[in-house]
Amino acid sequence: MSKFTSYNFNGKKALVRVDFNVPLNAEFQITDDTRMQAAVPTIKKILNDGGSVILMSHLGRPKEGPTDKYSLKHILSHLVKILDGATVKFAGDCMGEEAANEASTLQAGEVLLLENLRFYKEEEKGEIGFAKKLAAYGYCYVNDAFGTAHRAHASTAIVAQFFEPENRMFGMLMDAEVANAEKVLHQSERPFTAILGGAKVSDKILIIEMLLEKADNIIIGGGMAYTFLKAQGNQIGSSLCEDDRLDLANELLEKAAAKGVKLLIPTDSVIADKFAADANTQIVDNNNIPAGWMGLDIASKSVETFSDVIKNSKTILWNGPMGVFEMEKFQSGTKAIALAIAEATKQGAFSLIGGGDSVAAINKFNLANEVSYVSTGGGALLEYFEGKTLPGIVAIK
Repeated sequence: MSKFTSYNFNGKKALVRVDFNVPLNAEFQITDDTRMQAAVPTIKKILNDGGSVILMSHLGRPKEGPTDKYSLKHILSHLVKILDGATVKFAGDCMGEEAANEASTLQAGEVLLLENLRFYKEEEKGEIGFAKKLAAYGYCYVNDAFGTAHRAHASTAIVAQFFEPENRMFGMLMDAEVANAEKVLHQSERPFTAILGGAKVSDKILIIEMLLEKADNIIIGGGMAYTFLKAQGNQIGSSLCEDDRLDLANELLEKAAAKGVKLLIPTDSVIADKFAADANTQIVDNNNIPAGWMGLDIASKSVETFSDVIKNSKTILWNGPMGVFEMEKFQSGTKAIALAIAEATKQGAFSLIGGGDSVAAINKFNLANEVSYVSTGGGALLEYFEGKTLPGIVAIK
């Protein structure tokens, strides 16, 4: 049983760091509330115990102090809705008299949402005085923001020191995130297959290196596949490529071979004559992409090879799409991989989906309930797998 689930919040004010950094459209409507939904069990447990909740979060990357576009007031009505109509108050500034008064008069069963922490530069600087002022609002501290656990910010890493060890803890989301990551890292059943997509090899070097020690199969898709293809002497047309990483790509292929890890590169592509939804497309083998054409998705042979490997796996980690799945013409590869993961999960495999784009894809194809766990932390999960120490986790432990 975790510290959080056994803790009694009755009569206590809990200062809770959540990750409500959700995408908003031009009308300030939330386009994906996954991160908010993920925090609901933690908030409800505190309220049901008879406690009150003071929520802290950031939204976006405001550069110059308070900006309407990044105000958390835009998510207030949705928060009330997902908390089943609980009383939710809003402090239009996370510092100052209003916030202090609202916090001190907060009653059991009520929630106070503080304005965007990043309206203050002190938050990202991890400034101790700023953290101390935040700490004064609550009796206990709960970090439930896995998405920012890799940042040494005031509200994620510094604030914890102002609470007694017994009064600082992870929330239910953070507990689950860590447990599921640990399961893949340290208790993975074999065969273990990692699927990596995304644009750049350089973003994934560290995780590939780590996976070479752990995985049986590493599947490469997305834009970064073309760097590997060019490194092996293929014509890739005008596909995305990091020319300064060709030697590295070959090194990774050699390391995989030496360790007996299968590193799978796509053999065919859906190619386009421009990067656009209305581009002309054709399917070709990857050893011969014509000049002026670019690979924007994996094609049927690659899908078949990759799907076979996935369906025969017992542990699956997926980070990054296979192509430009946001455009309908280039989504079938990513969708097929998502379906193969769902199928493997049905057969008893453990599947962890992490990284913003993979999560968006799983949600787009309505498969979130058909995989084992969907992580809310893209960068944090990657750094955890790279073996880095996460400040937000260390501060509690």
